[in-house]
Amino acid sequence: MKKLFIIALSTLALWSCADADKFHVEGTITNAEDSVLYFENVGIEDINILDSVKLSSDGAFAFSGERQTAPEFYRLRIDNQIINVSIDSTETVRIKADYNTMATDYSVEGSDNCTKIKELSKMQIDLCNKIDKIPFDSIDGLLNAYKDKVKKEYIYVEPFKAYAYFALFQTIGRYLIFNPGVNKEDNKAFAAVATSWDTYFPESPRSENLHNITIEGINDARYVEAQQKSVINVSQVEETGLIDIVLPDNDGKEQKLSSLKGQVVLLYFNVFNTSDSPERIMKLRELYEAYHAAGLEIYMVSLDSNEHFWKTSTKRLPWINVRDADGIYSQYITLYNLQSLPSYFIIDRNNTLKQRDVQIEDLNKSIAAYM
Repeated sequence: MKKLFIIALSTLALWSCADADKFHVEGTITNAEDSVLYFENVGIEDINILDSVKLSSDGAFAFSGERQTAPEFYRLRIDNQIINVSIDSTETVRIKADYNTMATDYSVEGSDNCTKIKELSKMQIDLCNKIDKIPFDSIDGLLNAYKDKVKKEYIYVEPFKAYAYFALFQTIGRYLIFNPGVNKEDNKAFAAVATSWDTYFPESPRSENLHNITIEGINDARYVEAQQKSVINVSQVEETGLIDIVLPDNDGKEQKLSSLKGQVVLLYFNVFNTSDSPERIMKLRELYEAYHAAGLEIYMVSLDSNEHFWKTSTKRLPWINVRDADGIYSQYITLYNLQSLPSYFIIDRNNTLKQRDVQIEDLNKSIAAYM
């Protein structure tokens, strides 16, 4: 009996040591019977499936994994419904959700990081919903307010935490909300987290990645600053060489603005997803029909985020339509110093930029003057 007792204790000790090196993510997701719940690792470059389970009527699940030496990121996913999870110890994270509101209305216990990530995810969803409903020229104000709140309440409070790292990589569609290569203040946020992670987790690949992004952001910001010295002034345009644009049209063919030399060009920056877009397009059609035979071409640059919507909107338009997939982060917003959309410029037959919208009282008369 004594020998059996010793063996039992030894087995328990071995099990306890093994379990001490694991973390656990468990809970329930209701109204998801027969759905497959995936447990995935969100790496720096890839997302990999680690485990999965077909949920029963009670929705119970339990996943575990080896503890890492630095915070790591995971997610629970059913179809496109996602709950983000961070693990920075051997903790047990408990999650309860209903499938219908899984991504936005779940409860989490056992991890302050996961609680903060839940808050950030909800804020991100709210931001995206608001952006879809406001004019383009109001987006910057909304984004800046969001970033100020996140920096103050999440990033700078505890930059060594997993949730601070998570905040840096939030997106709108495929665009980073914090863009260190364009915005110096955004790069400061990256630098704060990078410095903390270098101190607390010096061997982590994520620390190295943050460090590289910060350095690259500094170099990119210097480049943008240099480019801004040659941007087109808002109130006055001198006769100047053209800042060229090369973007794909709605057939995927690259269209080069400078290749239109010999024609009078109306360079028009636009978004189609606005209430007044149909009226503006009708006026441009009238302008195009009146002057195209005499040598007018329209080069329309769309900053719409939805490619399918843009392709549908431009399908029957007779002029050149291109789209910058970078949307609100387009370099041409900076290079052409766009203050609002739509914005437009007149380029003469020698590829010389002559006027921009703020100088033009009557677009028809201005175009006619260059014919």
